[in-house]
Amino acid sequence: MNFSSSSEMRIELDPQRMPQHVAIIMDGNGRWAKKRLLNRINGHEKGAEAVRTVVRTARRLNIAALTLYAFSTENWQRPKTEIAGLMALLQRFLASERQLLLDNEIRLNTIGETDRLPSGVRDTLRAVMAETAAFDKMVLTLALSYGARSEIVSMVRQIAVAAKAGTLDPDALDEKIVAGHLATRDLPDPDLLIRTSGEMRLSNFLLWQIAYAELVFTPTLWPDFGESEFIQILKDYQNRERRFGAVISP
Repeated sequence: MNFSSSSEMRIELDPQRMPQHVAIIMDGNGRWAKKRLLNRINGHEKGAEAVRTVVRTARRLNIAALTLYAFSTENWQRPKTEIAGLMALLQRFLASERQLLLDNEIRLNTIGETDRLPSGVRDTLRAVMAETAAFDKMVLTLALSYGARSEIVSMVRQIAVAAKAGTLDPDALDEKIVAGHLATRDLPDPDLLIRTSGEMRLSNFLLWQIAYAELVFTPTLWPDFGESEFIQILKDYQNRERRFGAVISP
């Protein structure tokens, strides 16, 4: 199956070897803006355009799940003016992309401590999630006020409470039970993790879930990340041999 990229380059992809779940750490909005002598919010606005492009591309390629690291628990430490601008941009983005989700039957999902978000953002988020709840063509998950360590602590707390109440036998605890108490319990583990901007760290993102994900680190700043590079990464992914710790017989 061939797909045309925005640069008119044709790249062949095997529809049978597409990742089920792609997770992306969207990094570099601030540096993109700084290079152009713009403020950081301008960078985030340009980054929102990249989100739109990646969502459209993922849906067209029949990727079942796309998870985007939009705002971490650590991001609350940023200047209040930047946080306010980000929250306003998030609310506008949710409202503006509502029709895209509806037209393409994409279900909106979220993980993270969303109770920390401003009430207006929460209301818009809940409304769009409710409208798209029945869709199953693709799940778009926004990690908002998310941190993997906080998620794991929450999981441990839930399991401890269940064990104390006698509804869970500690001796029966296994990976499936642990995964069932994570925020991503209804999603497959990511097959592919992409991080933009050249940074080579995971930044507290899906630490349990990416145990066997293929990792790609690209120097491209997020606002410059487009369809061509996304498709090229998918092609590279399809050329990798995923062994999951086993030995593949010759």
